[in-house]
Amino acid sequence: MNDDKKQEVQRTFSKYADKYVTSTTHSSGEDLPLMVEWAKPEKHWSVLDIATGGGHVAKQLAPYVREVFATDLTKEMLSNTATTLQTIDNIHYVKADAEDLPFLDQTFDFVTCRIAPHHFPNPERFIQESSRVLKPNGLFIMIDNIAANEDNLDYFYNTFEKMRDPSHNRALRITEWKNFLANSQLAVKKEHTRKKKLPFENWLTRTMDNELQMEKVRAFMQSAPQEIKEYFHIIEDEGTIEAFAIDEWMVLCYKRIR
Repeated sequence: MNDDKKQEVQRTFSKYADKYVTSTTHSSGEDLPLMVEWAKPEKHWSVLDIATGGGHVAKQLAPYVREVFATDLTKEMLSNTATTLQTIDNIHYVKADAEDLPFLDQTFDFVTCRIAPHHFPNPERFIQESSRVLKPNGLFIMIDNIAANEDNLDYFYNTFEKMRDPSHNRALRITEWKNFLANSQLAVKKEHTRKKKLPFENWLTRTMDNELQMEKVRAFMQSAPQEIKEYFHIIEDEGTIEAFAIDEWMVLCYKRIR
């Protein structure tokens, strides 16, 4: 089952690699400079960016550190990103599974992962691996879409994401992530939750090109109860969805010494 899910991720990101490089949701945002502000990276650091996608985190951090290892499960995505960022000479590209990293224990000063863990079939394993490759007192930043604590909101969000993107596994609740972190020597230093506004059509077509399937996603969201529409800030104009918002969590941790 896990192999099937990972193959689905590879199919999706191979097909739409360019869109993740140019996506404004991924290429911009207050969280990218905030990563630098929170972590205060140093010039001697070796950094690992897990599931780099379009390489936006690697690009952001590269000027501040010695080297960045940008990894991704999808070779086509990684190759496309390497070509886009070819003028940056301290980024190394490695095809790697977030749940089985090809690096020795205690290799990195800083590990990052942004807007990707909801694709991972075994998120707890990803957290364990992130901790394993971190040096003692090393830093870890994760940014991802999250589910609300209420069951109906959790169900609604994960359902429409899965409809739109077959490589979506599940957006977890913060409480679930904190359990994984606590069990992996990662202590929370700082956290931040925000509503992330998404332009609907840009979001929809990033992973879809079948009009029938896209219409199913539109209908699902438009038929939602009013309280759910309000929670997700669904903006409609004459029967068309203009935009909506989802919850995003950013967390900074350090690796505790046993």
